[in-house]
This record gives sequence, C-alpha cells and structure tokens, in this order.
Amino acid sequence: MANGHRRTTAVSVFVVFFLLLGDTFVAASAVPAASGRQTVDLNRDWRFLRWDAPGAAGPGFDDSAWARVTVPHTWNAEDGQDGGGDYYRGVGWYRRSLVVPPRSAGRKLWLQFDGANTTTVVWVNGVRLGEHKGGYARFRFDATSVLRPGRDNLIAVSVSNAADSAVAPLSGDFTMGGGLYRDVSLVVTDRVHVDMLDFGGPGVYLRQRVVAERRASIEVTTKLAGGTAKVRTRITGERGTPVAQGTTGVRAAGTSVTQTLVIDRPRLWAGRADPFTYQVVVDVLDPRTGRIMDTVTEPLGVRTVAVDPAEGLRLNGDHVRVQGVNLHQDRIGKGFAISPSELAEDFRLMAEMGVNAVRTAHYQHGPGFYELADRYGFLVWTEIPLVNLTDASPEFRTVTEQQTSELVRQNFNHPSVVFWGLGNELWNDTPQVNELVAALTRQVTAERPGGMTAYASCCVWDRGVLNSHAEISGYNKYFGWYTDSTADFGKWADELHAADPRRKIGMSEYGAGASVHQHAERPARPVPDSDWHPEEYQSKFHEDYWRAIESRPYLWGGFVWVMFDFASDGRSEGDTYGRNDKGLVTGDRRIRKDAYYWYQANWTSTPVVHLTSGRWTSRTASVTDVKAYTNADTVTLHVNGRQIGAARSGADRAVVWPEVSLNPGPNVVTVSGVKDGRMHTDQATWTLTG
Repeated sequence: MANGHRRTTAVSVFVVFFLLLGDTFVAASAVPAASGRQTVDLNRDWRFLRWDAPGAAGPGFDDSAWARVTVPHTWNAEDGQDGGGDYYRGVGWYRRSLVVPPRSAGRKLWLQFDGANTTTVVWVNGVRLGEHKGGYARFRFDATSVLRPGRDNLIAVSVSNAADSAVAPLSGDFTMGGGLYRDVSLVVTDRVHVDMLDFGGPGVYLRQRVVAERRASIEVTTKLAGGTAKVRTRITGERGTPVAQGTTGVRAAGTSVTQTLVIDRPRLWAGRADPFTYQVVVDVLDPRTGRIMDTVTEPLGVRTVAVDPAEGLRLNGDHVRVQGVNLHQDRIGKGFAISPSELAEDFRLMAEMGVNAVRTAHYQHGPGFYELADRYGFLVWTEIPLVNLTDASPEFRTVTEQQTSELVRQNFNHPSVVFWGLGNELWNDTPQVNELVAALTRQVTAERPGGMTAYASCCVWDRGVLNSHAEISGYNKYFGWYTDSTADFGKWADELHAADPRRKIGMSEYGAGASVHQHAERPARPVPDSDWHPEEYQSKFHEDYWRAIESRPYLWGGFVWVMFDFASDGRSEGDTYGRNDKGLVTGDRRIRKDAYYWYQANWTSTPVVHLTSGRWTSRTASVTDVKAYTNADTVTLHVNGRQIGAARSGADRAVVWPEVSLNPGPNVVTVSGVKDGRMHTDQATWTLTG
C-alpha cells in the first residue's frame, strides 16, 4: 500500500471484466482489450465519513475507522425525511483503492460520476483532479496523468451539499440529499476517442432534418478528441439490421464530423403506442489500419412533436393529451440513492396508471430514467434546478449555464425528451431574473435546435415577462388546495386563454395532499399545513381537475403533483412530518391511493373496478355514500350480499350510490362489473360501531 499507512482495502478492478450479453453477465478477459471503450463499475468498496476530515485527500490518511458503503449512497437517507428541516448539509468524504490493469498504460483513463450532490472535489493519489458544482448531472475527470496502471491507486472524493449561493437550487420544497448518490465508474478509452469532456454528453448528437413517411434524414455530429481518425456511422433497426451507413475521410482531433444518413420508410417513435428506437453506432477508426479505436451507441427515435395553442400537443401529427405526473428521485429510507430495480418499479406503476408523460421535478434525473422513458414511450419534461430564487453573482450565472449545457447535451438524443425546462416557480419577475431566463432560453435554443423550451410558473403574473420567454407555458396551480375551490381552476384557464390565445398552456403541477390513514365523507378543504389530510379530499380534487383539463382542448394536458410521496424535511403536516403527501402512491410504493385508480380508469383500457374509501374500515355513521372508479360499462353494488343497485359509469368513470345503510358490526361491501368479457370485483369490510 502507498506509504504503508493507508488501510483501505485494495480492490483490483482488472481481476475480471464483464460483458453484457443478452440478459446474462459473462466473465470476459482478465484485462481490457487494447482498443475500444470499457466501462468499469466502481460502486463497491468505498470508505465513508459524514464529516469533514482534513488530510483525507492524501494516500497516507488512515480511514480504517470509516464506514464501509456501496454507491449509490446518501448520508441523508434518514435525517432528510424525519421532519424538522435540520438534516445534515455539509461535507462527506469517500475513499477507495483502485488497481488499474497494466494493459491500460498508454490509454486514456476517466473517472465518471453520474450524480453527486452538490459540490464535488476529486483527488487521485493526493493530486487534485478538479471540482464540479451542481448536484444532478453526470461529470467526468481525465485521470490519465495520475492513475498508475498495475499499481494501487487512492481515489478520494469530497462531496458537500451545504447551501452555496453560486449553485442552483438555492431553495426548494424537497430534501437535497448529499453524497455519491448515483453510479461511479472508470472509463477506459483509446488515445483517439469521441470527446469525453463535452459537459458529460455522449459526444455524438443526432438531428432529424427531415421526417416524412418515405424518408428520414438524420444528421449525425461526432466530436473527436486525441488525434486523427475516420468516422463510420451505422443506423440499425429491428434485430440490429443496418438501415443506413456512412464513413468519412480522415478528420483531425478537436473537430466535429457531420454525416447525413437517410432511412427509407422510417418506423416512427410514437410514444406509448409504439416506442420504437433505432440505434446509431459511431465507430472511430484508425485511418491506417481500420482498427476500431472507440465506439459510441446512441438511441434514435424518429418523430415530430409540436404544440398548438388551440389544439394541444401533436406527436407525428396525431393529437396526444399529456397525461403526466411529476417525479422526484426519492425513496423512504433511501433518499436519492435509488437502485435500477426501484426506478423500474416506478415506471411500471406509472405505466399501469396510464401515464404517458413525466416531468423530472425539479432537476435532471439519472441516465437510467431517460433510457426507461424512451423504452416506455413517455414524453418527458426535463429541467434545470433553477427553483424559487436566483443570485446576481457572475458565478451563479456561470454554474447555471453549465447545468443547462449538461442537461441538454447529456439528453440531446433521447426521443422521450420533448420539453426543456428553464426553471420552476421563480418568485421574482425582475429585470435581473428575466435577463437570466432569457439568456437560458437562447442557450437551449442554440444548443438544441428544434427543442421546445418550457417554464413552470407560480406566484407571479400569469402573462408577465417571466412567463413569456419559453415556448411552452406550464402553470403550477392548486385551486382548492392552497386557495378556496377547485371550481376556480376552469374559470382561471378560460380567462387566461381568452386573454392570450397564442400562449401554449398546460398544467406543470396540480395536486392535493392525502393520508391513507385519514378519512372523511365529503370533507371540506383541509388546511394544507395541518395534520388532517383525508384521502377522500384528494380524490375529489383530482376528479374536478381532470374533468376540467379534459374538456378544454387548448390545454395540452397536465402533470399531477406528484406520483409518489417524497421527502421534504421541512414539512410538518399530514400524518408524517418530513414528507410531501401529495403522491398518488405512498413513498414506500406499497399503497396506491384512491386517486391513482381514478386516473387509471380514465387513462387506460385496463379493467378497473375500484371501491374508494376501502381503507376506511372503522365507521361510525350508519348511512354513507359508496363510490367506485371504473371503466366497466355497468357496475353493481352489494352490501352483505344484498344488491343495492347497478349503475352505468359512462365517460365520467365514477359511480356513486348515495346514502347506503350499514348494519351494526361488519359490513361486506362489494362492487363488481364486467370489462372485456370478464367479471372484476373489489371488496372491503366496513365495521359500524357506536
């Protein structure tokens, strides 16, 4: 070990490499090949200290008393969701050993971090590689000059989630968990390679110049680094079948190579209906030998998307109502440090509800999110973490522009991304704020030509300057939760559209809190910051809102706030402090609230027969309304085996049997209906006492 003092266990990453073949990991060479790109998982065998530790960057530092952790990791998994708002925001340290394969000598070595919150400084063998500000994007450091192939190397990482006036978000109603909360890896490339330092982006960018029934013209731009090369680009379709190919002449390092390839009769990426993607494979070739020096593969979803201020969103010319939800990267007991399987579960729950769009509140999500969104056919509103407040300093401007470039370049090619969000609920419609947002709008438009900019507004004039920079106007409106009545929502939308009919209006947020343990019949509007959030009020809120959205074609749709309950440590409301309970599903993903089934009945053709208030098992009133959400044509209610009545659901998807009598003691309440030729039933036992 270096200097004989450090006690971190050495882990040889060249012992075995793995290649993903189909669904099975197969052991490959004991060392990486002499050419091509390899990515090595560095998630295991870290030592961690939740505190600052002077000298911890040095190889001789003794970290033997530190905790052993596996990345993804956050130090706020518990204190960031227990209420009170006093979770730890400060410095944490990570250290691990790394033995780089001897055959990597002469190649380029990169340390890649998919996400670390908020400011990260990286050292290798005591040498400071650099600093990254911003908590939600991928970043890389060139470690070639300091990593020693064939020898033990020390990687030390300092991460701080302390508030920093130079780094957005400066404020936010969510826990800003600190740590290495996404994957860490070593990437090995040839000296000549696709650019690795383009704001964490892939270095390959796809622009769809022509999309028509007979042909699609795709412009592929590849950024080269390290030396001269030829570039060969292939587009493959189903089962890897080539559909287009081109090879350039010799190009110099530091240049961008642009090729135009044509796909005959393209199959379109059509969202949930058909989320088909081509693969664009770019090979960097040695101009003398033809050896492949580097390969980058990017998804290509051929599609057109536009929003009309009167008719809403069109995907490939077909009208699509945005049936969206907001999503935080968060789990109970885990905070930001979620696993791929947990993210996959979230997508399954969203798809089963009938979601066709997701907003990444309020920041860039990890690479796996966008890959799944492409695959599921979800439309995505992604955004930079410009929330509530800004700062007038030049450094804040620089870091925000950096975060914008990271968001755009890292997600440039994902067909799912249709809205590029410039911020959320900025509180001040001032010249300084407007100049910043205007500059960010120009930046996104320049970096992602054809991309639709979007902004989510609250708390300033709806038609003011701040709400007029972006192409897409999203509004965060909570009529009936923070203000008097849900009936005000439709009136507000109609007045805004009438006053500004060219504005492309939709709902970036709307929602209400709900505890699955609190119930009331026909409840009045709760006090939002109280402990009383009956589930039935949330259900009625969403019934009113979606009916209003669906009946107004000029609204492109909306994003429910929020899909899952999430950590907001400063909140003291509902049945659990430290949590925002506006989710349609509980934070542990175990319980789907009644409102979930309202949307499922409206947004899917999946058979839905759901008895609402089923969890309200202890009753004190002998007469009660019974409600069901269903997309069956007719549903029937039985109480204790006695038929109460049958009713047609119609387009409303909600059926109510008023003033149904309950007997003292247990009452078995059953709703049933036929959908697609099969009987579907939901049942609960309500016990009348007192």
